[in-house]
Amino acid sequence: MIVALVSLSIGLAAGTNAVVSQAIGRGERGAARYRLTLHAMALAAMLSSTLSLLFWLGAPYLFAAMGAKGPVLEAVLGYVPYWCLSFPPMVTGMALNAVFRAAGRSEVAATVMSLQAILNVALNPIFIFGLGPLPDLGAEGAGLATFLARSLAFAGLVTFALWRGAIRLDCAPFQDIAKSLRRIARVGMPAAVSNAINPAGLTVVTAAVAVIGDTAVAGFGAAARVQSLLFVPMLALSSGIGPVVGQAWGAGNRARARDALRLSFGLCLGYGLVVALGMVVLAEPIARVMTAEEGAMAYTADYLRVVAWGFFGYGMLVTANAAMNARDRALWSMGLSTLRIAVVFIPLAWAGVLLLGYGGILAATVMANLAGAWGALVAARAVGLLRLNWVVVRLPALRLMRALPRMPN
Repeated sequence: MIVALVSLSIGLAAGTNAVVSQAIGRGERGAARYRLTLHAMALAAMLSSTLSLLFWLGAPYLFAAMGAKGPVLEAVLGYVPYWCLSFPPMVTGMALNAVFRAAGRSEVAATVMSLQAILNVALNPIFIFGLGPLPDLGAEGAGLATFLARSLAFAGLVTFALWRGAIRLDCAPFQDIAKSLRRIARVGMPAAVSNAINPAGLTVVTAAVAVIGDTAVAGFGAAARVQSLLFVPMLALSSGIGPVVGQAWGAGNRARARDALRLSFGLCLGYGLVVALGMVVLAEPIARVMTAEEGAMAYTADYLRVVAWGFFGYGMLVTANAAMNARDRALWSMGLSTLRIAVVFIPLAWAGVLLLGYGGILAATVMANLAGAWGALVAARAVGLLRLNWVVVRLPALRLMRALPRMPN
């Protein structure tokens, strides 16, 4: 549930990043920029508060329907209220961080997020287990620690922004607010869906793995956690390309945007190849660290050895999505992610497990990632972010895609 909610906030940050970076590229300065920042923060605060309230009200029924009962449900309901209180400062802070990223100041966001995580880790044992006069609060203490860490990080970020002049209130803050909100939501809402699709699809695929048995699920889950760590450099690349493409597109420098995307694709290919070769040797040792059961180790190692050959494809997908969001073509990125999950990954995974067992799941994962790479090339070309002169352009499907740039977003 938390992953789904945070995915929405990431999409909102993507919308803010796209709008602000394009404004910087067009040379917008002064009051207009300050208003845009305030409007993005206001939208983030409003949406996150609404979602928090709905989540808090629905938590008893939602988690009971998911199977939580007794002490487990009690622990969940002790954690949820504090987490809900912590959600608005986190999301509003993410919107402000997106403004800094759009201006090329990503070190600000990195510093705030790192300090917040360190503070959260430090406070957790104090409130969970108790210290001195503080009682042990269990799961409720974990929620309280998260709330305090996020609130303090947000307060520090706003103070820094005011000190550096990134936020100003003397800019007629209510002027053009509806226009700003539409611009941000146009990118942010589809981007939020794009971010939520992958974890949702992985849940359905995990259900397919469960057909084999609990040991396969354990091995698959361990491999997925390793995979999430291996994806971090490509996710960082997708985060970094947004401001570059947005500023370049806003300034009319389309060649620079295309160069940035080509470079990013090349880095995904190179990194993916290094990881795939490394997994040939390291898959089994990593599996032994991640799993305790011998049967699960085999499933984890097989996944890493096979699926690693398609990692580059997922990297190209998320990078293209970030570039298209910055290009103000968020519906394209949402469509690309949806097609990869709903049309390729889930159907092939279920067909594969029924016909070939675990090997079918692995094959489906590789094919989904390769399809994502191909779709990234097609979609990037269609929205003007890439020029393809390769033999793949002659494929009948790509001939059909030549009409896509004339379609509305």
